[in-house]
Amino acid sequence: MAKLSKPLLHSCCAPCSSAVLERLDGQFAITIYYYNPNIDTPLEFMRRREELDKLHRLGIDFNVVAEEYQPVEYDAAVKGLEGLGEGSQRCYQCYELRLRRAAEYASAHGYDCFTTTLSVSPHKKAAWIHEIGQKLATEYQVDYLDEDFKKHDGYKRSLELSKELSLYRQNYCGCKYSKLEAEARNATK
Repeated sequence: MAKLSKPLLHSCCAPCSSAVLERLDGQFAITIYYYNPNIDTPLEFMRRREELDKLHRLGIDFNVVAEEYQPVEYDAAVKGLEGLGEGSQRCYQCYELRLRRAAEYASAHGYDCFTTTLSVSPHKKAAWIHEIGQKLATEYQVDYLDEDFKKHDGYKRSLELSKELSLYRQNYCGCKYSKLEAEARNATK
Protein backbone atom coordinates (compact mmCIF):
# COMPACT_ATOMS: atom_id res chain seq x y z
CA MET A 1 0.00 0.00 0.00
CA ALA A 2 1.36 3.40 -0.95
CA LYS A 3 2.36 5.89 1.74
CA LEU A 4 -0.31 8.50 1.30
CA SER A 5 -1.86 10.72 3.92
CA LYS A 6 -5.24 11.85 2.67
CA PRO A 7 -7.37 9.31 0.77
CA LEU A 8 -10.98 9.66 -0.25
CA LEU A 9 -12.76 6.38 0.42
CA HIS A 10 -15.89 5.87 -1.67
CA SER A 11 -18.35 3.93 0.49
CA CYS A 12 -21.26 1.85 -0.72
CA CYS A 13 -22.49 1.01 2.80
CA ALA A 14 -21.41 0.72 6.43
CA PRO A 15 -20.88 -3.06 6.46
CA CYS A 16 -18.40 -2.91 3.57
CA SER A 17 -16.77 0.20 5.03
CA SER A 18 -16.20 -1.35 8.45
CA ALA A 19 -13.39 -3.74 7.54
CA VAL A 20 -11.85 -1.23 5.13
CA LEU A 21 -11.72 1.48 7.80
CA GLU A 22 -10.20 -0.96 10.24
CA ARG A 23 -7.51 -1.91 7.69
CA LEU A 24 -6.67 1.72 6.87
CA ASP A 25 -6.81 2.98 10.46
CA GLY A 26 -3.61 4.62 11.63
CA GLN A 27 -2.22 4.94 8.12
CA PHE A 28 -4.37 7.76 6.81
CA ALA A 29 -6.64 10.67 7.67
CA ILE A 30 -9.73 9.09 6.13
CA THR A 31 -12.70 10.77 4.51
CA ILE A 32 -15.62 8.57 3.52
CA TYR A 33 -17.35 9.67 0.35
CA TYR A 34 -20.95 8.51 0.14
CA TYR A 35 -22.18 8.78 -3.44
CA ASN A 36 -24.63 6.05 -4.43
CA PRO A 37 -27.29 7.10 -6.94
CA ASN A 38 -27.82 3.41 -7.70
CA ILE A 39 -29.72 2.81 -4.45
CA ASP A 40 -33.30 1.83 -5.23
CA THR A 41 -35.26 4.17 -2.90
CA PRO A 42 -34.64 7.38 -0.95
CA LEU A 43 -35.42 5.49 2.27
CA GLU A 44 -32.78 2.83 1.56
CA PHE A 45 -30.30 5.53 0.55
CA MET A 46 -30.78 7.38 3.85
CA ARG A 47 -30.70 4.21 5.92
CA ARG A 48 -27.33 3.25 4.45
CA ARG A 49 -26.03 6.78 4.94
CA GLU A 50 -27.12 6.86 8.59
CA GLU A 51 -25.47 3.50 9.28
CA LEU A 52 -22.08 5.06 8.48
CA ASP A 53 -22.33 7.01 11.74
CA LYS A 54 -22.33 3.75 13.70
CA LEU A 55 -18.81 3.09 12.43
CA HIS A 56 -17.49 5.66 14.89
CA ARG A 57 -17.99 2.92 17.50
CA LEU A 58 -14.89 1.31 16.02
CA GLY A 59 -12.90 4.14 17.58
CA ILE A 60 -11.61 5.23 14.18
CA ASP A 61 -11.52 8.90 13.33
CA PHE A 62 -12.99 9.72 9.92
CA ASN A 63 -15.13 12.32 8.21
CA VAL A 64 -18.09 11.72 5.93
CA VAL A 65 -18.95 13.66 2.79
CA ALA A 66 -22.39 12.64 1.55
CA GLU A 67 -23.78 13.58 -1.82
CA GLU A 68 -27.51 13.96 -2.37
CA TYR A 69 -29.62 11.14 -3.71
CA GLN A 70 -29.66 11.44 -7.52
CA PRO A 71 -31.12 8.22 -9.03
CA VAL A 72 -31.56 9.89 -12.42
CA GLU A 73 -27.74 9.78 -12.77
CA TYR A 74 -27.73 6.01 -12.24
CA ASP A 75 -30.67 5.47 -14.60
CA ALA A 76 -28.85 7.40 -17.34
CA ALA A 77 -25.63 5.44 -16.79
CA VAL A 78 -27.29 2.02 -17.14
CA LYS A 79 -29.85 2.91 -19.83
CA GLY A 80 -30.22 -0.05 -22.17
CA LEU A 81 -28.55 -2.44 -19.69
CA GLU A 82 -31.44 -2.79 -17.26
CA GLY A 83 -32.20 -6.42 -18.16
CA LEU A 84 -28.68 -7.66 -17.60
CA GLY A 85 -27.98 -9.56 -14.39
CA GLU A 86 -25.69 -9.01 -11.42
CA GLY A 87 -22.03 -8.92 -12.48
CA SER A 88 -22.86 -7.68 -15.99
CA GLN A 89 -21.98 -4.57 -17.97
CA ARG A 90 -24.71 -2.82 -15.98
CA CYS A 91 -22.55 -3.22 -12.86
CA TYR A 92 -19.45 -2.03 -14.73
CA GLN A 93 -21.28 1.18 -15.65
CA CYS A 94 -22.42 1.60 -12.05
CA TYR A 95 -18.86 1.17 -10.72
CA GLU A 96 -17.60 3.71 -13.24
CA LEU A 97 -20.30 6.24 -12.38
CA ARG A 98 -19.52 6.12 -8.67
CA LEU A 99 -15.74 5.98 -9.04
CA ARG A 100 -15.78 8.85 -11.54
CA ARG A 101 -17.57 11.06 -9.03
CA ALA A 102 -15.09 10.01 -6.31
CA ALA A 103 -12.13 10.80 -8.58
CA GLU A 104 -13.62 14.19 -9.49
CA TYR A 105 -14.18 15.01 -5.84
CA ALA A 106 -10.73 13.82 -4.77
CA SER A 107 -9.04 15.85 -7.48
CA ALA A 108 -11.06 19.00 -6.81
CA HIS A 109 -10.59 18.88 -3.02
CA GLY A 110 -6.90 18.08 -2.64
CA TYR A 111 -7.00 14.38 -1.74
CA ASP A 112 -3.87 12.50 -2.71
CA CYS A 113 -5.79 9.40 -3.77
CA PHE A 114 -9.18 7.77 -3.96
CA THR A 115 -10.34 4.20 -3.50
CA THR A 116 -13.57 2.31 -2.84
CA THR A 117 -15.09 -0.19 -0.47
CA LEU A 118 -16.68 -1.99 -3.42
CA SER A 119 -13.77 -4.43 -3.66
CA VAL A 120 -14.49 -5.91 -0.20
CA SER A 121 -17.50 -7.75 -1.63
CA PRO A 122 -17.01 -11.16 -3.24
CA HIS A 123 -19.94 -10.22 -5.51
CA LYS A 124 -18.04 -7.33 -7.11
CA LYS A 125 -15.41 -7.73 -9.82
CA ALA A 126 -12.24 -6.23 -8.35
CA ALA A 127 -10.46 -6.37 -11.71
CA TRP A 128 -13.11 -4.09 -13.22
CA ILE A 129 -13.04 -1.78 -10.23
CA HIS A 130 -9.27 -1.40 -10.44
CA GLU A 131 -9.29 -0.99 -14.22
CA ILE A 132 -11.77 1.86 -13.86
CA GLY A 133 -9.87 3.36 -10.92
CA GLN A 134 -6.58 3.42 -12.82
CA LYS A 135 -8.22 4.98 -15.90
CA LEU A 136 -9.84 7.69 -13.78
CA ALA A 137 -6.61 8.32 -11.85
CA THR A 138 -4.96 9.24 -15.12
CA GLU A 139 -7.91 11.30 -16.29
CA TYR A 140 -8.23 13.29 -13.03
CA GLN A 141 -4.53 13.29 -12.10
CA VAL A 142 -5.11 11.83 -8.64
CA ASP A 143 -3.74 8.47 -7.48
CA TYR A 144 -5.95 5.43 -7.17
CA LEU A 145 -5.30 3.05 -4.28
CA ASP A 146 -6.00 -0.28 -5.97
CA GLU A 147 -6.40 -2.36 -2.87
CA ASP A 148 -8.53 -5.51 -3.10
CA PHE A 149 -10.10 -5.23 0.33
CA LYS A 150 -11.65 -8.70 0.24
CA LYS A 151 -8.13 -10.18 0.53
CA HIS A 152 -6.86 -11.18 3.97
CA ASP A 153 -10.42 -12.09 5.02
CA GLY A 154 -11.72 -8.55 4.45
CA TYR A 155 -15.22 -9.73 3.61
CA LYS A 156 -15.29 -12.13 6.56
CA ARG A 157 -14.16 -9.32 8.84
CA SER A 158 -16.90 -7.04 7.49
CA LEU A 159 -19.45 -9.69 8.45
CA GLU A 160 -17.99 -9.94 11.95
CA LEU A 161 -17.92 -6.17 12.46
CA SER A 162 -21.45 -5.81 11.12
CA LYS A 163 -22.65 -8.24 13.77
CA GLU A 164 -20.58 -6.64 16.56
CA LEU A 165 -21.80 -3.13 15.70
CA SER A 166 -25.38 -4.20 14.90
CA LEU A 167 -25.11 -2.71 11.43
CA TYR A 168 -27.97 -2.95 8.99
CA ARG A 169 -26.76 -5.38 6.35
CA GLN A 170 -28.83 -5.49 3.20
CA ASN A 171 -29.18 -8.63 1.08
CA TYR A 172 -28.75 -6.91 -2.30
CA CYS A 173 -26.24 -4.47 -3.73
CA GLY A 174 -28.65 -1.56 -3.72
CA CYS A 175 -30.08 -1.06 -7.18
CA LYS A 176 -33.66 -1.93 -8.05
CA TYR A 177 -32.46 -4.65 -10.41
CA SER A 178 -30.33 -6.43 -7.82
CA LYS A 179 -33.21 -6.18 -5.35
CA LEU A 180 -35.52 -7.94 -7.80
CA GLU A 181 -32.86 -10.61 -8.38
CA ALA A 182 -32.45 -11.13 -4.61
CA GLU A 183 -36.21 -11.39 -4.15
CA ALA A 184 -36.39 -13.98 -6.95
CA ARG A 185 -33.57 -16.01 -5.34
CA ASN A 186 -35.29 -15.87 -1.95
CA ALA A 187 -38.62 -16.94 -3.46
CA THR A 188 -37.06 -20.14 -4.79
CA LYS A 189 -35.59 -21.14 -1.42
